[in-house]
Amino acid sequence: MNDAKEPSSSNSNFSNEFQSSQQMDWLRVQDSLKGKLITEDDFKWRLPTREKEGSCEILKYVGGVDLSFSKDDSSIACGTLVVLDLTTHKVVYEDSSIVRLHIPYLPGFLAFREAPVLLELLDKMKNNAHCFYPQLLMVDGNGLLHPRGFGLACHIGVLADLPTVGVGKNLHHVDGLTQSTVRELLQAADSPKHVLLLIGDSGCTWGVAMRSSEGSLKPIFISVGHRISLATAIEIVRMTCRFRVPEPIRQADIRSRERLRNNQ
Repeated sequence: MNDAKEPSSSNSNFSNEFQSSQQMDWLRVQDSLKGKLITEDDFKWRLPTREKEGSCEILKYVGGVDLSFSKDDSSIACGTLVVLDLTTHKVVYEDSSIVRLHIPYLPGFLAFREAPVLLELLDKMKNNAHCFYPQLLMVDGNGLLHPRGFGLACHIGVLADLPTVGVGKNLHHVDGLTQSTVRELLQAADSPKHVLLLIGDSGCTWGVAMRSSEGSLKPIFISVGHRISLATAIEIVRMTCRFRVPEPIRQADIRSRERLRNNQ
């Protein structure tokens, strides 16, 4: 005999109403933050590959953030922040935090689940006036390449007031763009740079798909997060890719997974 109880219609209705109310609140927050978004270069440093303009400093410290989840309990996650020296690609700073997430994942609202963990790590570093505080942050997640044009990288960038680049491993359907179509176009493209502009049905440019390393068949998807142009974002991703994923994000991913394993 099966004693399991089916959820009552009243409980189901309450859950649906709660989610609907929550989404409306999150939409209002997204719209408010989106009004502060800057999608062009807005920083005081310069890339080492570009000519010197005045006395501005060179980009040296690039951060990467990622969240890994426990295989046994998807509500347990480890958020990790690393900072790399752009010259040597060596990790000069690392911090992580294992947390229990109470906010559910709802499509289009990933930032409300993950951003608080990652922002806390940035705040901790900033409050300690650490000399390696990142001049730019790479986020394992999308920026403008998002159904509402405001993904995790935008959310973190605006709240942390940092130049931010979104780097996704998968492409969600946005403005007629699909992962299978983009991969076909990228494979057919006769370009030594292995970059494909992601232009939607509306004519809007959402980001690029890029084969970031030799022999890599799977592209990564780069989009503007905050206070940076797409052209600069692409250039920085190229400078930090030893493998498919840019090194700041790759190192954050490796270390967050290791921290979870050691904690079990």
